[in-house]
Amino acid sequence: MAIEPSLETPSTPLASSARSWQGHLSLEFAQRSARTILSRSQVQAPLKVQRPFYPADDCACHTVMLHTAGGIVGGDRLSISVQLQPGAQALVTSAAATKVYRTNGLEAQQQVQIQVAEGACLEWLPQETIVFDGALYRQQFKIELATGATWMGWDLTRLGRSARGEQFDGGEWRSRTEIWQNDRLIWIDPQWIQGGSKMITSLHGLATCPVIGTFALIGPEVTKSMIETIRSQITLSQMSVTRLQTGLLCRYRGNSTTEARRELVHLWHLLRREYLGRSACVPRVWQL
Repeated sequence: MAIEPSLETPSTPLASSARSWQGHLSLEFAQRSARTILSRSQVQAPLKVQRPFYPADDCACHTVMLHTAGGIVGGDRLSISVQLQPGAQALVTSAAATKVYRTNGLEAQQQVQIQVAEGACLEWLPQETIVFDGALYRQQFKIELATGATWMGWDLTRLGRSARGEQFDGGEWRSRTEIWQNDRLIWIDPQWIQGGSKMITSLHGLATCPVIGTFALIGPEVTKSMIETIRSQITLSQMSVTRLQTGLLCRYRGNSTTEARRELVHLWHLLRREYLGRSACVPRVWQL
């Protein structure tokens, strides 16, 4: 699922085809001796990447993505490609929340393609996305895993700038995630929310909650006892945990990005220790 906004933006610009971006970011990680390095990076504005850093108590290569235009407008076409070579360990996040502005009719799109080789692990942990009222936004994820590969990721979204009292009364948010392993589709998660629809107010939908989130661990087998352990540590009634054939899925539906992030980070700590054999090392760009 998705997230919630907490930004103070002085105005809400309209999309214009003349201002649309065709941005691209391509990253490749490789294992060199005892360290994972960013072996290749290609960028096209407005997408960029900071120099990787290596926390002293973590073996993963931490990499921060940047969107230098300040937000996404209608007509934007952004693509991100991430590839991990065998044994590589990488954590990818973003420098700040992503803002998707209301549009004059053009749809904004972002496509993410991820390939994780045997024995490699990618932690995909971007900060939240804020979808303004009236925005048209579609995101697509395709994740391809080799045997023995692990992907752990989340998506946190706020529909409307609810901190300002704004509701998601118009526009559209679409998200589709596909995870493949050895050319076999193992999990698919399509989502579609129209602004002002009954889905937003229905008790079987969002129940007027502006913040939605999804956390998934795909790769290792998760036991029933581990699911029960996780459920016992969740403090929010707005969160649920489901066991998958090759991992687990957690959903959040609530009113606070801060609350959702706190619980997802706690879950990340637990799963990182259990399945990656190391404690969680919070990226320095996060403000928790």
